[in-house]
Amino acid sequence: MASIKEFQVTFDCAEPVRVGRFWCEVLGYVGPAAPEGFESWDAYDRSLPAEQQGSWFACSDPTGAGPRIYLQRVPEGKVVKNRLHLDVRTATGLVGEERVRVLEAECERLVALGGTRVRLLVADEENESCLVMQDVEGNEFCLD
Repeated sequence: MASIKEFQVTFDCAEPVRVGRFWCEVLGYVGPAAPEGFESWDAYDRSLPAEQQGSWFACSDPTGAGPRIYLQRVPEGKVVKNRLHLDVRTATGLVGEERVRVLEAECERLVALGGTRVRLLVADEENESCLVMQDVEGNEFCLD
């Protein structure tokens, strides 16, 4: 039996386009291409019936290495802590104060985009420091 090599990460959210554009900026991903006959994704979206406008968005790694991120509108809001979260590998290989400086700098950039800083988890005997954040709808992720 062949193993699956590709996967997609799906977010349930209230505003897929807003959340998707945030993640494009975080990860250096790109949004969906304009479908044939449309000058842009936004022009395509505006052509849909009102109830379907803004109902989904997809982000892709332009290099093809990372997983696709799909965002879909759902009626209910986030109520509890995520059971799954993304670790954004910002400071791989760095330790100590240098690692924290890099994490803090990326945190500042993401806060300017609408993200929220939650807390810095400082290094211990087993783990290096990481910074817990939330995206524009409160989904938790870590700068690692």
